[in-house]
Amino acid sequence: MEMVTTKTTFQKYSAYKNSGEYWLGEVPKDWELTRLGTRFLERRSKVSDKDFPPLSVTKNGIVPQLSNAAKSNDGDNRKLVREGDFVINSRSDRKGSSGIAKEDGSVSLINIVMIPKGIEPMYCNFLLKSTAFVEENYRIGHGIVADLWTTRYDEMKNIKVAIPSYPEQTAIANFLDDKTTKIDQAIAQKEKMIALLKERKQIIIQNSVTKGLDPNVKMKDSGVEWIGEIPEHWEILPGLRFFSENKRNNKGMKESTVLSLSYGNIIIKPKEKLVGLVPESFETYQIVEPGDIIIRCTDLQNDQKSLRTGLAKDNGIITSAYLNLKIKGENTSEFLHAFLHFLDTTKVLYKFGSGLRQNLSFLDFKRMGIPKVPKQEQEEVLKYIEVQSNRIGTSINQFQTQIEKLKEYKATLIDSAVTGKIKVS
Repeated sequence: MEMVTTKTTFQKYSAYKNSGEYWLGEVPKDWELTRLGTRFLERRSKVSDKDFPPLSVTKNGIVPQLSNAAKSNDGDNRKLVREGDFVINSRSDRKGSSGIAKEDGSVSLINIVMIPKGIEPMYCNFLLKSTAFVEENYRIGHGIVADLWTTRYDEMKNIKVAIPSYPEQTAIANFLDDKTTKIDQAIAQKEKMIALLKERKQIIIQNSVTKGLDPNVKMKDSGVEWIGEIPEHWEILPGLRFFSENKRNNKGMKESTVLSLSYGNIIIKPKEKLVGLVPESFETYQIVEPGDIIIRCTDLQNDQKSLRTGLAKDNGIITSAYLNLKIKGENTSEFLHAFLHFLDTTKVLYKFGSGLRQNLSFLDFKRMGIPKVPKQEQEEVLKYIEVQSNRIGTSINQFQTQIEKLKEYKATLIDSAVTGKIKVS
């Protein structure tokens, strides 16, 4: 694949004129300054999704309706979309959700459907999905608060645009299609590397907490399917030897100490999430102390992506939807959390769920087979995991920074080409 660089220098047009619009700035002298409404007609025909298949308007374009899309009960009251129409979601919370339709279909009434006139479809797609246009379209909208902000067609049609000749539109579209495809490929490669690094981190944790660090140690069968062989001097014991359940109810902690588990991190729950809870209800919350392991116990079937385990580092209170494991004796909470984290990320934890919604209970953890590891080895394993995780984390951060720069470059390249700041043909 051709190397993508953000250092490319492009030509400028020979002469420019002031567009009179901040979002456009100066535009090539020969480009036509006009209102969006002169190049688009609004399509407002109402149809049924029984006659025209439902489509979803996403940031990646117009696609067959997504399985997780919010469904309307009014399937007979939708807008017609024809192949080649440009469809844009009018809501600010869907900013950038738009694209050229590749097939006939129907969309919900919240979307604006426009028929392009004298605009090359790919160029239209780049122009109206450019960051510069998206922000201008948002700016001229209306609403009480940001979440309810919307832009109607009668507002959108007055946006001033600068349109080059049709052959130049085609040249710009072809240029951007080529460049953005290469950028997207570079981003995909880096995202793949991040996924591989994250997978490597999980393998390191898994092997460390189940095999130890000595590659020459004699091994034995653990008797537990998902653990496999363990060092001969380790033993498998039931969870009740490692955990007790911390069920102490809150007696005086403030609501500001309410904790929640988010992507494996225990955080203070935002104030807005506490609306509707009366102060007395906080007395039923469980006390959490540093070193406790928190498990989210409910509805395993419907939440296959989130992490369910977290290690508490501060005092707080948490709802009964969580299981609070207190570590017994000299066992290391960090090591036991690393073991449960392995069960969590590999979804083995889900094997222990019971009931219609596969909820977890303390009984599941009392029966769970867990390796008993000498204290010194636990500390060595944790130090090794920390060193390796930091190295992998540094590499992931580097790739994420590169991805952000490529995304910024892509957005700048599109904005510059569709507003004439660079000449590509």
